[in-house]
Amino acid sequence: MKATFLFVVSLITFSSCSLALFSCTREKVTPIDQQCNTTISFANEVMPILQANCISCHDQGNASGGYDLSNYTAVAANANAVVGSMKANSYQLMPLGGPALPDSTIQKIKCWIEQGKLDN
Repeated sequence: MKATFLFVVSLITFSSCSLALFSCTREKVTPIDQQCNTTISFANEVMPILQANCISCHDQGNASGGYDLSNYTAVAANANAVVGSMKANSYQLMPLGGPALPDSTIQKIKCWIEQGKLDN
C-alpha cells in the first residue's frame, strides 16, 4: 500500500513539474496590424525607426551602399529596398551586423508603403 501511495505521489509530482516546465512562458506580443488599418505617419513613426537604426550609415553625408535615408524624398524613393534589406529579401540584412528589426517595426514601414508613402 505504501509503495502504491509513493508511486501515485511521484506520478502527480512529475506531471505537475512537467506541466510547469513545458507550459507557455512567452511574453505577450503586441499583434501586428497585417491589414494596415492604422494610418502610419512618416514623421512620427517611420523616420524615428530610420533615425534609430539606419541614419548612422545612411545619411546625406554618408550614404552607405548608395542609400541616403535622411529625408522623406530619399526614403520614399528607396522604400522597397529599405524593407527588403530589413527582411534580407534579395538584399543584405540591415541593420548591418543585426539583429534584424522586429516584425512589427518592419510591418509599420510596409504599411506606410502600402498606404502610398504619405509625407505626413
